[in-house]
Amino acid sequence: MKQVLVVEDSRTAQRMLVGILERLGHQVHLAPTAEKAMQWLATHRPDLIVLDIVMPGTNGLELCREVRANPLLKTVPIIFCSSKDQDFDRFWALRQGGNAYITKPFEPEDLIETINEYLPPLPQ
Repeated sequence: MKQVLVVEDSRTAQRMLVGILERLGHQVHLAPTAEKAMQWLATHRPDLIVLDIVMPGTNGLELCREVRANPLLKTVPIIFCSSKDQDFDRFWALRQGGNAYITKPFEPEDLIETINEYLPPLPQ
């Protein structure tokens, strides 16, 4: 079972992301803020991070930079999942160290396909 950290402040998006990830067989840890995510990351190493950009306090781009600066976490794949839909937003998120970028609202199939690129499906 793979460990996935979801950093998302919207309850609706949290429910959708957690539901999809759990159906794929992953264990999901939820952090509503970047600060809570950093607390969790201080003692855990997930297999994947799904990260929003716009959140209260520290934003997702700053959190991504912190994760990439940590030698124990720098190789963890990060999928940005954000309502920011401009090409520049995608470019900048990937420049900060993100591996993939999905725009909200998203089709569940698109998210599943992206997750499976970084966490191959578990054998049945």
